[in-house]
Amino acid sequence: MKAYQQGWTLRRRVGALLGVVVVLLLGLAAAEAAVAAKNRQNIDAVLLKTGPLRVQAQELMGALLDQETAMRGYAVNGDRGDLEPYQEGVKREQTLVASIRDLSADYPDVRRALTVVEQQSAQWRTQVAEPVITTVERDGAEAGQALITDATRQQFDGIRSSVSTLQDEILTVRQETADRVNSTSNTLVVLLIIAALVVTTAGVVMLLSLDRILIRPLADLVGQVREVADGDYRHRIEGSGPPEFRRLAEDIDQMRMKIARELDEVREARERIEWVNSQLQKQAEELTRSNRDLEQFAYVASHDLQEPLRKVASFCQLLQRRYAGQLDERADQYIAFAVDGAQRMQRLINDLLAFSRIGRLTTGFTEVDLNKVMGDVAGQTEAALQYADAELTWGEMPTIRGEEPLLTNLLVNLVSNSVKFRRPDVPPKVHVSARLVDGEWEISCRDNGIGIEPEFADKIFVIFQRLHSKDAYPGTGIGLAIVKKIVEYHGGRVWVDTDADEGTTIRFTLPALEADIEAARAAEAAADEDAHDGAEPAETPAAEGADGDPAGAGRQPDGEAREDPPAEADRHGTNGGMKETVG
Repeated sequence: MKAYQQGWTLRRRVGALLGVVVVLLLGLAAAEAAVAAKNRQNIDAVLLKTGPLRVQAQELMGALLDQETAMRGYAVNGDRGDLEPYQEGVKREQTLVASIRDLSADYPDVRRALTVVEQQSAQWRTQVAEPVITTVERDGAEAGQALITDATRQQFDGIRSSVSTLQDEILTVRQETADRVNSTSNTLVVLLIIAALVVTTAGVVMLLSLDRILIRPLADLVGQVREVADGDYRHRIEGSGPPEFRRLAEDIDQMRMKIARELDEVREARERIEWVNSQLQKQAEELTRSNRDLEQFAYVASHDLQEPLRKVASFCQLLQRRYAGQLDERADQYIAFAVDGAQRMQRLINDLLAFSRIGRLTTGFTEVDLNKVMGDVAGQTEAALQYADAELTWGEMPTIRGEEPLLTNLLVNLVSNSVKFRRPDVPPKVHVSARLVDGEWEISCRDNGIGIEPEFADKIFVIFQRLHSKDAYPGTGIGLAIVKKIVEYHGGRVWVDTDADEGTTIRFTLPALEADIEAARAAEAAADEDAHDGAEPAETPAAEGADGDPAGAGRQPDGEAREDPPAEADRHGTNGGMKETVG
């Protein structure tokens, strides 16, 4: 901040320069206004005073000549009509004198000359004109002519001389006023030239100042910034010029140092990432080797381990059949334990093999009709369904992309679990339905069994996790782990619906086909348009509706999907037996 306060800021410098220019221009403008007003005043004096004065002075001379001529004519003829020009001249003289006196209010020399003319004219009328007129009226024309002498003529010549003097004074005043007009006009032009020079000088000074205090420091700063932008992050940026530029240079340099530090951190992070990548590559190689070993183990487990287990189970069963009842009760119990252990070991190995093969041994994704899959599921679980007097129903199912064997195994596991975990003395009912939710098919498997407590909703999908003893519900504890792995392999997710009022509801999602999504959007748009027009909403196809159920599935008044209870859904036929024992 201290560096920023050193020297005048750019705003202060530009403001000071503009202030000086504005003061000069305002002073010049005031002077030009005063000179222009004076010039206008002088022009008005020339046009409205001295010009009319000159004309009226000439008219005054004519009025005096009319008086003198009329008086001479009357003295010669004695005709009273010859006096009319004399009288008119006297009146016109008085009018002109009054007008000249008003116009010459600012010109004392003219007024003095006018006073002389006025006095001489009055004296001539008193001494010459009036006596001649009186004598002619009384004694006749010859007596009047006798009064007109050289002295009277010389007296009138004096009036003429005074009028000439008046005209000379008017010409002098007019010339002086015209000179003042020229002077003020020249002064006005000079002031305009000075204003133009001030503006030009201010512009030049502004350009030079901007070049020195703005353009050059900015160009230097831009050059330094470009050096940093080109990769020289160690180049220190130094500012020059006004304090704003120096402050800007400091801020940019701080940003440069921050970027340099971050680049160092990125470089170190890249080195760490490269090291981690190398470690990951080693681990990947180790994992590849481990997978090969696992595949070898799976091969051994499926062949080498199965054979001894089959022999143990077979011979234990032979012992059980041949010597049942011949040995004591304890021996029969021991043989039963051995048979059960061998069989459970076989089931466990088969389930582990099935779990390990998911996603590893693939046949590729194809379009799978889940209606057909449900038919296969019903066939594979027919024995278990008949044994438990269970009922399996399903609604209209969609077509998705996936592996049909895995999806069949997925649904077989869910249906078998629903049948296995049934309530005593309550016939099991299992219902499978589907609905389209946010571009995914949400498939539900709902039963009326013993249910699952909410705190165990996530635990059941962990491999080998059991909520009951094997005596209460047989199995290896791997069935739902297989379900979870198959669902995730197909890009979905699986969970337990803890809001179910009765039994257990397991839901999982599978990506929907684009055609199904577009059809659902079109149906929704049509329904919105019908609702907007006040018509009844169009029926949504069962496979593309909110829950994917057929006509037997209903909808709640608020628009949320509702599944029919298993007893009310369509029941499909079943055939075949289970292919695998499910945990």
